[in-house]
Amino acid sequence: MKKSNTILRIIFGLFLLFFGLNGIFQFAAMPEVGPEAGAFFGAIASTKIFFPIIGIIEIVTGALILLNRATPLALVIIFPILFCAVLFHISLNPEGILFALMGLVLNVILFFSYKEKYRPLLNNE
Repeated sequence: MKKSNTILRIIFGLFLLFFGLNGIFQFAAMPEVGPEAGAFFGAIASTKIFFPIIGIIEIVTGALILLNRATPLALVIIFPILFCAVLFHISLNPEGILFALMGLVLNVILFFSYKEKYRPLLNNE
């Protein structure tokens, strides 16, 4: 079990690094999206800071997860971004949901592998 968690952690870290770096340097082409999704992306892109911040967060959390440093914290930080990506794809671009869903599933699996680290946060004391 420990070996499979390590493999999943490395895959997830590389996944986040790839998408974070792509978000900043745009070396992989973005697939075409429908008009509603395009309008949504256009509104967010007009801020000029939202996508670079998301990219930096993905890079930092990906590096932390890949290097196994503060992994439980990195998992908590990246979760809302992946959750929102899945919601975006469900509502505006269902054909592009694969990678967002893969990231969210990896995040949740790793949450469970670090559940002992979260136990103190969930105490009712």
